[in-house]
Amino acid sequence: MHIDYQLLRFEYQRSPDQSAAQVAHHPVVVVGAGPVGLATAIDLAQSGLRVLLLDDDRCLSHGSRAICFAKRTLEIFDRLGCGDRMVEKGVTWNLGRVFHRDEPVYSFDLLPEGGHHRPAFINLQQYYVEGFLLDRARSLPNIEIRWGNKVAALDAREDGVELTVETPEGDYRILADYVVAADGARSPIRRAMGLESKGRTFRDRFLIADVRMKADFPAERWFWFDPPFHPNQSVLLHSQPDGVWRIDFQLGWDADPEEEKRPERVIPRVRALLGRDAEFELEWVSVYTFSCLRMERFRHGRVIFAGDAAHGVSPFGARGANSGIQDAENLAWKLALVLRGAAPDSLLDSYDAERVAAADENILNSTRSTDFITPKNESSRAFRDAVLELAKDCAFARRMVNSGRLSLPSTYRASPLNTPDSDVFDAPMVPGAPALDAPLGDDWLLRRLGGGFTLLHFGASAPTMPETVPAIRVVNLSTEEDAGGVAAARYDARPGTTYLLRPDQHVCARWRRFDPQDVRAALDRATGRA
Repeated sequence: MHIDYQLLRFEYQRSPDQSAAQVAHHPVVVVGAGPVGLATAIDLAQSGLRVLLLDDDRCLSHGSRAICFAKRTLEIFDRLGCGDRMVEKGVTWNLGRVFHRDEPVYSFDLLPEGGHHRPAFINLQQYYVEGFLLDRARSLPNIEIRWGNKVAALDAREDGVELTVETPEGDYRILADYVVAADGARSPIRRAMGLESKGRTFRDRFLIADVRMKADFPAERWFWFDPPFHPNQSVLLHSQPDGVWRIDFQLGWDADPEEEKRPERVIPRVRALLGRDAEFELEWVSVYTFSCLRMERFRHGRVIFAGDAAHGVSPFGARGANSGIQDAENLAWKLALVLRGAAPDSLLDSYDAERVAAADENILNSTRSTDFITPKNESSRAFRDAVLELAKDCAFARRMVNSGRLSLPSTYRASPLNTPDSDVFDAPMVPGAPALDAPLGDDWLLRRLGGGFTLLHFGASAPTMPETVPAIRVVNLSTEEDAGGVAAARYDARPGTTYLLRPDQHVCARWRRFDPQDVRAALDRATGRA
């Protein structure tokens, strides 16, 4: 059954908290029912926590907005129980092409090797992503969603956060042990706390035109520098489901946003790209200016910021939504352990350390992409054009072309939760790295790992792990299961090699032989108890 998620409207419903004699208590309140807020709520609920999700609106996002979702994000969606729906609906792609003026420069493959369950990227409109996440959230009985509930004020104290919630029937108050602010780039919670994001705003404007049409373009990412149909500017083309194509036109800083959104301005631009006789209709149009910025800290006591509320980047490279989903997966397991009493409150400081570093990495890559795409003077434009000409024949120049370094998950190399290597390894699975997938017959490694602390052991038989808090699940890989040797190669494994993986499927320690005392010590470190 097809659901038009853009047309869904959710009724405000009075909650028992509004009539309670005392201020109601909730372990965790998530504010904002976008992709980041929904992912956080689902992850927390899957760990057994009771979650309250507040949203001041009564609908999902309008327009395609974020459309590119990376392999790592799809693996997170798998763990949240909705990855298959995302991939089945989305447009899968691994290839991209770069053009300069009217000539192809080169193409690239973002996933050149086999043995991965998920593609490098899918394209899927944000309203589908939110809709599929919402369907999953509604299937979990320990998530309560309140639409039309706006956080009007908050009082952050040492023992909790008191929220004043505004509704059509008046205000009420609730008390939360922790609040996750996933309330978007203009974050009302950030403003209410007197906090701000700082960074750089780029003096350029871009037009997004979602166009419904029948086209012969392949499902690839095409990027033009200075094309004849849009001279001196850049254009990006992506395929989406339902016969919709995303076209980004660079406009320049002097463009009038309201004027450029008018159909009589948009249609000639699209027709110049597609051809005079092309048949199409406009689905959604938006003009945007962007910034690369972040809050100084993402954790402020018992209020924790995630997604666009914490950081913002340019859309080139698909780093916004993907990094927000990775915020959610980083935070949820830590918050769950703290609320269950299995880890100290200080574990949440590692969320700040790891995700601030990840935001800085994304901002650096995003800034470099934008500087290459939008040169600020004639000398930088001459340099860029020379690089593009060289890139047609020279591999070294292709590494310098930057049409948006596409999103990759962060490796938390400096994390305080890592146990440094004591053995020699020749593999990228260093402590802090996200685990790589591998085929295991009819199954996949990441699906086998699940969402808790996992001991991944390579050997003929599984080692015996004493009871721990939190519990560690043992997954043993024999040479028969890893028949192609892909997992062993990616983890540089030999008989006895052992990895300890966090609930977010990042490596926190690895050894050449299993020792329960070493594992216990690494677990204490990974849960902030060392």
